[in-house]
Amino acid sequence: MASRLELKDLVVRYGSGKHSLTAVDRVSLEVPESQTFGLVGESGCGKSTLARALVGLVPVISGQILLNGVDYTSVRSRSTADYRRRVQMVFQDPYSSLNPRMTVGRAIDEAITLRGVTARREKRQLALRMLDLVGLGEPALSRYPHQFSGGERQRIAIARALAVGPEVLITDEITSALDVSVQATILNLLKNLQRETACSVLFISHDLSVVRYMSHRVGVMYLGQIVEHAPAAELFDRPRHPYTWALMRSIPRLGQPHNRAPLTGDLPDPRRPPAGCRFHTRCPIGPLRFPERTICIDEEPRSIPEGQEHRSCCHFAGTVTQAIEASS
Repeated sequence: MASRLELKDLVVRYGSGKHSLTAVDRVSLEVPESQTFGLVGESGCGKSTLARALVGLVPVISGQILLNGVDYTSVRSRSTADYRRRVQMVFQDPYSSLNPRMTVGRAIDEAITLRGVTARREKRQLALRMLDLVGLGEPALSRYPHQFSGGERQRIAIARALAVGPEVLITDEITSALDVSVQATILNLLKNLQRETACSVLFISHDLSVVRYMSHRVGVMYLGQIVEHAPAAELFDRPRHPYTWALMRSIPRLGQPHNRAPLTGDLPDPRRPPAGCRFHTRCPIGPLRFPERTICIDEEPRSIPEGQEHRSCCHFAGTVTQAIEASS
């Protein structure tokens, strides 16, 4: 079973006053039923904060979190057993998310209990099925997390999350700490599991190649905001925002020189984001190169439709690729 997860103008803020940090700023997105929505962006853009807000680990200042149209925005509603059963998260570091003093069997047993299964025999059968799904056998039940490799621990974390029977699975950089060969195993496992369980997946990563492989739709995040989102193939083939274009240029390609996009400067301080378009201080087609484009400084761009399912937040959306190539 799957559910549709919707975020509407979600705001998450740390601290208060002049030292506050708005980590997630009016983010709206939708994870369709039984599909994967990939969320990509540089470190510090707010991806992990967004994930933690969805599972109730950080409070939401404003906006809405909807699951099949039902509002779960309040911390209290996201702390209920019903919501925790329906929405599960797999973290970046599986060792820190697994209790080192708890056997794998006991950890999965706790998850199955949240599902509402209480009969001992049924719980054991379900635990064995979860381990089988992730390629681990019965001997794993009596072992502890430190007795497994990093890739195996990540499989256990996935098995524990699936044992609850979630409708939405959130994964936060789940392959970033793993070797490339192990990454491929985990990604293929996740794809197969989604086909078997039909759950919806919010897949968060900074690795563009991985996001393209895993996702049906992709959103690009910059300084707490979604600057572009579209079906995966269309976004990678025809980016409409200069930041997305720059990210695409940073992907290494076999047999081609690795040419990074012409971005200027570092990521601005997220506590004091630039006025207007937040990307204008680094944009290769913005006022740094074209001083007459003061609109980028004066006005925040709205989300502009580029076809039925493609939207981007750029005053010059639709001409980004041509303009960048002409100015390079």
